[in-house]
Amino acid sequence: MAAALLAHHAKGRVLVRSAGTAPAATINPAVVEAMDEMGIDLLAAGAVPKKLDDAAVLASDVVITMGCGDTCPYYPGKRYLDWALPDPAGQGVAAVRPIRDEIDRLVVALLDELLAG
Repeated sequence: MAAALLAHHAKGRVLVRSAGTAPAATINPAVVEAMDEMGIDLLAAGAVPKKLDDAAVLASDVVITMGCGDTCPYYPGKRYLDWALPDPAGQGVAAVRPIRDEIDRLVVALLDELLAG
């Protein structure tokens, strides 16, 4: 959700990557529905869960984590932000909406900071 929301708000002004330390086989249907409510069609965009690798971290200026702890690759000099959010895995759309909304708030604040900087 974070990558899709950032790409949506950034409108090409920043390069966005998305990956996880333990990606699911498919995108949670409740996440697809919650994002669709905001006009973001994850399936049409070709979004698929991907495994986080060292190359993605090395190519990034800011690495957003969501509770992966020691399983996330760490490289000195990279900026890491850990957003402590509930995991939407296995949740219905009613539970996913507030997670989506908090991610959206965090993404907008980060984008404002990046574009000002």
